[in-house]
Amino acid sequence: MSDVRETGFKQRIRVADARERLLDVDPLDRTERVPLSVADGRTLAEPIDAARNVPHYARAAMDGWAVRAEDTFGASDRSPAILRPAESAGPNAAVRVHTGSELPEGADSVVMVEQTEEIAGELEVFDAVAEGENVAPVGEDVETGQRLYESGHQLRPSDLGLLKAIGVDTVEVVSRPEVAVVPTGEELVQADPDPGEVIETNRFTVSRLAERWGADVTRRNIVTDDHEALRVAVERDLTRDVVVTTGGSSVGERDLIPEVVEELGEVFVHGVALKPGHPVALGRVEDTTVVMLPGYPVAAIVNAVQFLRPLIKHLGRMPRNPLPTREAELTRKIRSEPGVRTFVRVKLDRVPRDGGDDAVEATPTRASGSGILSSVALADGWVVVEESREGIPKGETVTVQDWEYNA
Repeated sequence: MSDVRETGFKQRIRVADARERLLDVDPLDRTERVPLSVADGRTLAEPIDAARNVPHYARAAMDGWAVRAEDTFGASDRSPAILRPAESAGPNAAVRVHTGSELPEGADSVVMVEQTEEIAGELEVFDAVAEGENVAPVGEDVETGQRLYESGHQLRPSDLGLLKAIGVDTVEVVSRPEVAVVPTGEELVQADPDPGEVIETNRFTVSRLAERWGADVTRRNIVTDDHEALRVAVERDLTRDVVVTTGGSSVGERDLIPEVVEELGEVFVHGVALKPGHPVALGRVEDTTVVMLPGYPVAAIVNAVQFLRPLIKHLGRMPRNPLPTREAELTRKIRSEPGVRTFVRVKLDRVPRDGGDDAVEATPTRASGSGILSSVALADGWVVVEESREGIPKGETVTVQDWEYNA
């Protein structure tokens, strides 16, 4: 199995090609029914048609008086229509209503209260209304049988309100992808590190990202750099949709996880042309996809965004919306290697400009190593330098990607 390590980086695959191989798997066909209270962000597994009208009765759209429109024809400030306040609608009668009130039978419109005045038991109307004016008819919002959502729609809070309005209490949604996160490395500890030891952070960071992206996550304890221990750890979670390991994905003597996955199944990507984090590996064991992230924290994050995020979205049939971006002027030159997609962390600053809006400047963080977690945690985003470029000069307008966007 040592050939997996020895041949891993002789020809690094491009990011787009690696992602295409990774996503060559069917989305989940598992579904579950959940109450609306926990359905925000979930993906519908079936279309939804309205089972009733909204509103289901004609209602007043304004505070005022329900009337027959014909009784107000010709009304003006100088020549108001004279109606009688009443408990029920009828010829020359007006019934007091409030916004949302049911329109009384026999009335067909509502005069706004500010266009009326009660004097000596009579109601003076100073503006004529047309039939249906200031009235929300039956089904104005939603009609019975109307297709509201197709399968695959990702529910938002406004959707939940609409579904509640039509009498829906539960929805059938695609099950969340099940992801196990397994940190590896004999040097890792949870707290109080001695020299040569490192506090393990990847499990916490990657798990939270995966949950943000829509996965149900199981966090596993640290597994040491031992072939048998790693094999047991991978096999334990083959009931999950995805196993994510952190660390041990490179080509050193202690980088054993690609060998283990190749022994159990297949490693179809090992080494990707991106920086930081080229020693990422992707594989599959039975029906479980294995994403082998590098151990350096920044490299793990970069690769999680590039590969784990789209995989979770694909499996869960969720839309993979582009990450939000903003434009900024680069304050220092960025260096990059041709043929390698490079992710450069930057800080953003607003700079006042005379006679116009503030400018936004992007400054690359000086601490750029893939093990410098603060270079990501204290950054405002990253600039993606595509494979076709060899760096970006100072002063160029760049696109800064908010990789930590909560979706």
